[in-house]
Amino acid sequence: MTLKAAFVFLAPNSNPETHRAWVKTPEVEVLTIAVANYAEAEKLIDGLIVNEKIGAIELCGGFGHEGVSRIKQQAAGRAAVGVVRFDLHPGLGCKSGDELF
Repeated sequence: MTLKAAFVFLAPNSNPETHRAWVKTPEVEVLTIAVANYAEAEKLIDGLIVNEKIGAIELCGGFGHEGVSRIKQQAAGRAAVGVVRFDLHPGLGCKSGDELF
């Protein structure tokens, strides 16, 4: 069975409806989505799990501890949630998303 996953990353001025793309291999399909902030990411989770059948969600390093917690709570055990870790993210002015969002 193919693993369907999502990689969600933070990018200012992004639109998750248009800034998204699939990479599909025989074993893994990954939907990459840009969001402008934590709230946008939270809004995506139910649709990813229910409509896209996503079983794993990986968050970019811009999601600080609070951001990861918010997404994990939204997923409510319906999908595995993981994170790429940067203490200070180079794409967010060397700050954690927790400082910004």
